Amino acid sequence: SIDTYKHIGRDGLRRNLVYFLNGISAVCEANGIHMTIHPDDPPYPILGLPRIASNGEDLNYILNEVPQQFNGICFCTGSLGASQTNDLPAILEQVKSRVNFVHLRNVKKDTIGSFYEADHLDGDVNMYKIMQILVAENQLRSTAIPFRPDHGHQMLDDLHKVTNPGYSAIGRLRGLAELRGLEYGIAGE
Repeated sequence: SIDTYKHIGRDGLRRNLVYFLNGISAVCEANGIHMTIHPDDPPYPILGLPRIASNGEDLNYILNEVPQQFNGICFCTGSLGASQTNDLPAILEQVKSRVNFVHLRNVKKDTIGSFYEADHLDGDVNMYKIMQILVAENQLRSTAIPFRPDHGHQMLDDLHKVTNPGYSAIGRLRGLAELRGLEYGIAGE
C-alpha cells in the first residue's frame, strides 16, 4: 500500500536516492557504467507520492549530491515538459554535460494542468531549441548522446494491431524520421 511509504516524504526519498547512488558508485566507475535517472512522470505529486526528479532544481540536486561522472540524467522532454513551469531549454543547458540518454517526446498542456501526447514536432516543448542544444553538446563529445522518439501516435497499419499505448511502430518511426531530419538540419547550418 502507498500508505506504507508516507512517512518517508520528499527528503527521505532524496536521501534514499543519494544513498543508493553512493552505494553503486564504485562498481559503476570501475566498470565504465553510466547511469541515468528518468524524470518523474508526471512531474508533480500523484497518489500522494512526492516527486524528486521533476525540474531543474531536482536534477541539479541529484548531480551535485553525487558528482561523479557515472551519475547522469535521462533527459525526457515529455515528462519534464508536462510541467506548467519547467523551461526545458534552460534545464537542458544546466545539465547537458551529464545527460547520458534522451527521450524526445512532446506534450500539449491545458490551463488546468493536464497534458496529452502530441506529435514530436507539434507540442508545447520547443523541440527545435532542445535539438540545437543536443547537437552543440554532441560536438563536444566523442560519442553522441543516444536518443529515441517516445510515445508515437498510432497510425496506418498500427491502428489494427495491439500495441502498448504510445509504442506503436509506425508512429514512432515517423517521429524518429522527423527528429533525425531536425537534427541533420541543425547540424548542417
